[in-house]
Amino acid sequence: MDGLLISPLILAVLFFFVAFFYASVGLGGGSSYTALLAIFGAGAQTIPLISLTLNLVVTSVGGLIFFRHKHTRIRLIAPFLISSVPMAYVGGALHLPKEWFYWILLVSLVLAASRIYLPGKRPVLSLGPGAKVFAALVAGAILGLVAGIVGIGGGVYLVPLIIILGLGTAKEAAACGAVFVWVNSLSGLIARIQYHPVSIRPYLILIAAVLVGGSMGSFMGASRFPQKRMQRILGSILVIAALSLAVKISGFYV
Repeated sequence: MDGLLISPLILAVLFFFVAFFYASVGLGGGSSYTALLAIFGAGAQTIPLISLTLNLVVTSVGGLIFFRHKHTRIRLIAPFLISSVPMAYVGGALHLPKEWFYWILLVSLVLAASRIYLPGKRPVLSLGPGAKVFAALVAGAILGLVAGIVGIGGGVYLVPLIIILGLGTAKEAAACGAVFVWVNSLSGLIARIQYHPVSIRPYLILIAAVLVGGSMGSFMGASRFPQKRMQRILGSILVIAALSLAVKISGFYV
């Protein structure tokens, strides 16, 4: 962790809470891991690999919990995965300039935060079966590409999209989000290891932190916490991360 502007132990504590809150609503936390690593000075090539690894850890726990509660529908998630998996690999293989990477990350954070804070119920589109499959394929390709490039799983976008398209219930959408994040994180991670190898040994403390935090968050979210309150907390985390990253980006042009 050479070059980090913060103690690895403090960063692990922060990641514990990120994993806890994200897992409580069925997500992996990649957007916040990526933002925090960028803010605290991690390298642009290191960040996606570490974030994708942490995503895998957290969604492995969350996906298992949703599967045990029989909310996972393979037929629902299949069209998204068909197009997203190869695009996540492509995104993971790309070598982008640092400035591009940070800008794509910033846009992702802003969109994720706005998704949480948009008021009211999201409309459900009246699409035929063929149109829904086509929309799922296009959305999966876009989200997979972003997942591979930046190191986020895309679940924060996929969950509301499933509801908007009228494909499933909120719990089914959350379950599919966990599967989507896991699969695309794995695809992007394979490409990162192949084209941009980085040792994860120095980051084992972060993996341990998100494993514990994600396990606790998945349990509490499934049984205790009101989902809307947890989403507001996530939104606050994303807003703070986006503002901090914007300040960092502005430093490139001063």
